Amino acid sequence: MRSIAVMNQKGGVGKTTSSVNVAAGLARAGRRVCLIDLDPQAHASLHLGIETTGSADSVYQVFAGARTIEQARQMVAPNLWVVPSDLDLAAAEVELVDAPGREYILRGALENPPAAEQFDYIVMDCPPSLGVLTINALCAAREVFIPLQPHFFALQGLSKLFETTALVTRRLNRELRISGIMLCLYETGTRLAADVTDDLMRFLSESEPQSPWSGAKVFDSRIRRNIKLAEAPSFGQSIFEYAADSAGAVDYGALVDEVIAAEAGRAVERSAA
Repeated sequence: MRSIAVMNQKGGVGKTTSSVNVAAGLARAGRRVCLIDLDPQAHASLHLGIETTGSADSVYQVFAGARTIEQARQMVAPNLWVVPSDLDLAAAEVELVDAPGREYILRGALENPPAAEQFDYIVMDCPPSLGVLTINALCAAREVFIPLQPHFFALQGLSKLFETTALVTRRLNRELRISGIMLCLYETGTRLAADVTDDLMRFLSESEPQSPWSGAKVFDSRIRRNIKLAEAPSFGQSIFEYAADSAGAVDYGALVDEVIAAEAGRAVERSAA
């Protein structure tokens, strides 16, 4: 099973859109996928047509110990389950501040019952902050995908994400690695986008081999600006359901193909180990 945290502390870079459509694309490819919405705004849940209320099961009850992942999840499409969020999750940051082992609550929930026996992928949509919820995702995941808009300030903020991942890897989860960077809201043909992409790839190629981002792949598939991607959430659908022939569906389809292609390489690494 691959467990992936989709993280960026900056809003508006395509984080939730990428979480939802990568999860939906993997499910369409026959993989069993569980999308965990860790953002109190619940945008990933709404994107797939789930509107939670105070009485509905959500990831908040999982953190409170009242529900398991198995009890809180909802099937929204063939091979695709969602553990929805709601506004109550915002209180978790305060409620968990003194809880022992608060960083590992989500990891424990995924181990009981073992998610690896039920899913091929766990995709976690993190909130746009580096608080307890995001740390839980980083402790539960083995991989981090970073959606990045190819602008100068976004590239500057990337260093903070790298620092956070390095800290979590060093102190809490030695298996965590940044494995993929997704270029979103990409404007083809602009000099800025090309320059930022070149700078990013140069930085990664020159990184220390022991760093958590060493070997990270900048996905070849660029997610272009596309109005259909902005419209799909209002219909409670992924881009593949809403506009299967749109540029957004083509781009995310190609990205999913790259994610799946990496499975073979990981299988070889496990057998060698």
